[in-house]
Amino acid sequence: MSIVSGNGKILVVDDDRLVLATLTHGLSQAGYDVVDADNGDDAILLAREHRPALALLDIRMEGKSGFDVAAYLRDHLQIPFMFLSAFSDDATVAKVKELGAVAYLVKPLDIRQIVPAVAAAFASRQARHVAVAGPVAAIPAAPAPAADGPLEATVPIAVGIAMHRFSLSRRQALQKLQALADQAGLSLEAQSRRFVDALEVLSGPG
Repeated sequence: MSIVSGNGKILVVDDDRLVLATLTHGLSQAGYDVVDADNGDDAILLAREHRPALALLDIRMEGKSGFDVAAYLRDHLQIPFMFLSAFSDDATVAKVKELGAVAYLVKPLDIRQIVPAVAAAFASRQARHVAVAGPVAAIPAAPAPAADGPLEATVPIAVGIAMHRFSLSRRQALQKLQALADQAGLSLEAQSRRFVDALEVLSGPG
C-alpha cells in the first residue's frame, strides 16, 4: 500500500493489522508517502522496490523480526530505521543500540507521539544533506525543541525507556530527562546518552 504525499517516503512494518492501519493513516495524514507491510519478508521486498528514506519497524513478528529487517536495511540498502515496540527489556535496548536505530519508541503510543520522532529523523537527514554510505550508525541529530517537537536522535530512545520504566507519558519522560540534564549542566542529548548507558551498567553482570 502506498499513499502519495509530499514529506518523504517511509516504510511502516507491523504484524498487528490495526496498529499498521493506524500508523499508515496517521503518517499519511501528516504528509508522508507511506509504504506498509505486515511481515519482514514483504518489508524487505518493498524496501528494495521503493527505497524509502526511513523505516518504522515493529520488533517481534512472525518470520523475520524487526531486527532482521533493520540489519538488512542497514547493510544492503543504507536505509535508516526506528523501532516501535511494546518491549523495553535490557536485551532489546542493547540490540536497538547495536543496530544503530535512530529512535526507539515504546508502545502504547498514539500517532501524535510518533509523528514528531519521524519528523526529527527527516529534518536532520535533510538538514545535513548526508549521503549515507556503509552501515548506518544514526541519522545526524537535529536541534531539540520543546517537549512536543522533534527530538535529537538519542533522546527518543531514552524517552521510550523512561516511559516504560517509570510509567510516564512522553512529555513527563522528556521533562524528567531535561530536569536531570539541567541539574548536571548537560545537554539533553548528553543526558540521554548517560541515562541509557547507566541502565546498561546497572543491568549488567555482577
